[in-house]
Amino acid sequence: MFMLRNVGKYIFGDASKQDIIQLDQGQLYIVRPHSVKGYSECIFKDAQATIRRTSTDFHYQLVIQRAFEEGEEQLIDDAEDNDDTKDEKTFLLDESLHLRHTIRDGHAVFAWRDLSGDPGDLYEFICETTVQPSAIQTFEIVSIQCQYERKYKRGREHATEQDLKQFIFTDSPIPPASPVATSPVGSPVTASRASFAPVTPVRKTRKVREPEVLEATAAPKAATAPAATEILCKEGAELHLFDVSSSSFLMQDQEVTATVSEVGQWQYWLQIEGKDRAWLGQPVIADINPIFNFEYLSFIFNHYDMDDGSAYSWLLRFKDIETEERFQEGLMRALWEQLNEMKWAKAKEQDREYVLDAFQDLTMEDAPQEADEDEYYEAEEADDAGNRSEEYDSDEEEDSTHVRGVDEDGNVNSQLAVGFKHDRSFVIRGNNIGVFKHVGDKNLEFSTTITGVKTPGGKRFAPSKVMLHEGDSSMIMQDATNPHNLYRMDLEYGKVVDDWKVHDDIPVKVFAPEKKFAQMTGEKTFLGLSHNALFRIDPRLAGDKLVDSQLKQYASKNDFSATATTENGYIAVASNKGDIRLFDRLGINAKTHLPALGEAIIGLDVSKDGRWILGTCKTYLLLVDSLQTTGKNEGKLGFEKAFPKDSKPKPRPETKMPLSFTAAKFNTGIDASETAIITSTGPFMVTWNLRRAIMGKPDPYQIKRYTEEVKADNFRFGSDKNVIVALPNEVELVQKATFKKPTRESISTPVRQLRSRHHIVNSPY
Repeated sequence: MFMLRNVGKYIFGDASKQDIIQLDQGQLYIVRPHSVKGYSECIFKDAQATIRRTSTDFHYQLVIQRAFEEGEEQLIDDAEDNDDTKDEKTFLLDESLHLRHTIRDGHAVFAWRDLSGDPGDLYEFICETTVQPSAIQTFEIVSIQCQYERKYKRGREHATEQDLKQFIFTDSPIPPASPVATSPVGSPVTASRASFAPVTPVRKTRKVREPEVLEATAAPKAATAPAATEILCKEGAELHLFDVSSSSFLMQDQEVTATVSEVGQWQYWLQIEGKDRAWLGQPVIADINPIFNFEYLSFIFNHYDMDDGSAYSWLLRFKDIETEERFQEGLMRALWEQLNEMKWAKAKEQDREYVLDAFQDLTMEDAPQEADEDEYYEAEEADDAGNRSEEYDSDEEEDSTHVRGVDEDGNVNSQLAVGFKHDRSFVIRGNNIGVFKHVGDKNLEFSTTITGVKTPGGKRFAPSKVMLHEGDSSMIMQDATNPHNLYRMDLEYGKVVDDWKVHDDIPVKVFAPEKKFAQMTGEKTFLGLSHNALFRIDPRLAGDKLVDSQLKQYASKNDFSATATTENGYIAVASNKGDIRLFDRLGINAKTHLPALGEAIIGLDVSKDGRWILGTCKTYLLLVDSLQTTGKNEGKLGFEKAFPKDSKPKPRPETKMPLSFTAAKFNTGIDASETAIITSTGPFMVTWNLRRAIMGKPDPYQIKRYTEEVKADNFRFGSDKNVIVALPNEVELVQKATFKKPTRESISTPVRQLRSRHHIVNSPY
């Protein structure tokens, strides 16, 4: 067999996790070779197989769950007669099942007895070809170890190889789920049996795009390593390079040495060398986007060529867990020290564990290569995918039908503000503002253009940041050249009517509503951030508008970068260092401080109840649960009470694409719960199913691809089905149903077009 005893040690992992291992793509059949009911029946045409812990020691379940399409699960949840048992089948992992596995026509098949059926009846889970062979092998090993624990009522670590082999069943072959193919001249018995087999619908023939012929990806010339002052780690590994033409990692060298070293004050270097050549040399910075996968003993990272900026994706595969752990600690130490300019050893032990835990068990998931891809392209090109407005022009008297026109001054759409109280969206384009009306659920109608934004003193400027205010009747805006002042535009008149000096010495870097839904009310005050201060701004004050009594200023340079508020006014503040602070009110110390993970946070959002915190980093999204589930503060949020030192919330990095995300946002509404996340990266819009992401389900995200960079996007207020998107010269309202599961081809195509890092979107606003 294959290392039955040792492999399960790291698969079973944290005992608090209910799910141990999962096969994420397959179909479930019940096969009845001797039944009058028919030979076979497809139970779930799209399903997941999971081995799950139970509340009883040494007892485990095999769980087969139906997988839902986007939106389907919500419809079923809303149904009055919803029965969860119809979408899930559970089996106690016992030797009486005779669980076994084979390969048939390129598909892995797991089969087990139907103990409640007739003799010979059995269930079959047929894996998709996209499921990795290593995952199939590991799934079988874990199932054997679970059966051992149930039989002997003791841990798998006590089992010998011979003990485990008794659960490998070869007593009978696995019959095919659909053994008979129908033909025009089949026998009556053949026709009868085939009628119960699943029928594959015939798809209409459509024109297929000719695939682009690509050259194999070649490794760039390695940069010369600077002189090292300290070696943080030095480990052996295999080296693989992602090849765009084959959409796979290809072996480059079977034996390399990967070294992380300190080369200057807070400067670190990664060098990879083989016996015959140097393969890679690069600074250790957040852009490498480290992804550690201990199941496959791998480390994936990005590399940007110093000469031309070309982007590459490399993979190191280590010989064992211990080697990868040593390398991970050395690399994460270098990243952390480079970002925080403080020695790793001086950090608190729980903070170090927090950083290391955040990047464990991250895997890149791919949707199966099936008919979804054709549907994706069809939806993208369909006329009813959304209603594109005619591009607004700086001169309303000119013909407004010049879609995709470019201003003479080169301005393009840059920001989007979505109204909460009135169905309006505002798009910033240079020093003009386009106003769009939401008509019904699927239409966007151009209303007007506010031209020539200028201060009350007559100076024209292009707003660098904007925020709707006072029941969507005003817009707060900032001129990037004057960070100490803010301006208020009266949207009814389309003019800037107020110029507010906030403070002579404290610039405004970020501003945000007092509470999540404050822009729907007449609330005058709002929040402001400088690089090291959090404060309230009250326009009604004489002179400076900063409220001195509600100023929290730090002596150190925290480099604050983003803030967000809850419905009750709790405040989350993030920084370019990557840490997050949670406050229950202004003017005091944070209740909770979450350490930096190694990358700047460029955007922040919070669910209205404060439980979920959504941070946007350049190469991943960070989802944090602020609800405390143990200890004396059980049931309290991190905004209200500090987390114990040894139980800070574990962040969930959602990292799927080696590009650059714009600020991600939850859908929101007074009576709506957060169910989805929207962001963009280059020509992609990406939406996450929040429930699937929280549960750790595979493929919780879908994409929609454009031919241009997406400048800004957000959900329509009160909806998770409608998304407003601003392209450089167009504004569009699209249905979330037009987003599709990603494939390697759909993701890698834009990467080829944006091969230079200089073309990657890098604007958080």
